[in-house]
Amino acid sequence: MNDDSKMKVKISTAVVASIAVALLAWLWAATHLPFPPPFPMQLSIPPPQGIPGDFGLYYILDTVFSTVNATLLVFLLAIYAEIYVKRKVQFTLWLMIFCSVLLLDALTSNSIIQWAFGFFPHGLGPFAMLPNIFTTIALAILLYLTLKY
Repeated sequence: MNDDSKMKVKISTAVVASIAVALLAWLWAATHLPFPPPFPMQLSIPPPQGIPGDFGLYYILDTVFSTVNATLLVFLLAIYAEIYVKRKVQFTLWLMIFCSVLLLDALTSNSIIQWAFGFFPHGLGPFAMLPNIFTTIALAILLYLTLKY
């Protein structure tokens, strides 16, 4: 198997896994986010009703994109770890640290995690999902460049 076909296999695996994770996140968010969290974590104030321009779809998409971001970062972290083991380049170690910090960001910005700790995202409108959409695009480009070169 030549390098080009190996890259295609890795890219297709990353795409299929990201789509599967996105669908699972969508399913979970669509069925659980409108409801309050379990009793022990119910400390935050529920969102006010009737915020204009604030749709549940924004938060479902936010959940999907932040979950896809976490998935892409796990792939990048694994690839950089493999490169570091083979070549021992310090720059790759710093890329692993960078991906780890971004992974923590993706996990803490995920509505599933926020919901589990009793917090409700509300009042942001489309700005709830826009940062994660841009991050997904940037991570997809980074993954593509990492696999290509």
